[in-house]
Amino acid sequence: MAHHQAQEVDMQPERKPLVPRTEQEKQRLLNRLKRIEGQVRGLQKMVEDDRYCVDILVQLSAVQAALREVGFSLTERHAKMCVAHAIQEGSGEEHIDELLKVVRQLTK
Repeated sequence: MAHHQAQEVDMQPERKPLVPRTEQEKQRLLNRLKRIEGQVRGLQKMVEDDRYCVDILVQLSAVQAALREVGFSLTERHAKMCVAHAIQEGSGEEHIDELLKVVRQLTK
């Protein structure tokens, strides 16, 4: 397990995308995340209301699928924009390695 920890990508709050997101891209992401937030609130209410386990699990799988979709969308944009830009600038290898590590982390 300790070996896998070394492979994880650490958060880097001081870094920004090499190719900044447009306002439209940000809004699309925020809208998706707000929708997911609403789904999570719905899950909380289902638990509070003592709903049937299977119903909660079905809703939980919908939230997980929505999060995976956001992850895929971000990964795709990062590869096509930031990593592609880094390759053109000559620093592609480091960014490709980082991308592969985070993909592994996302697909665990």
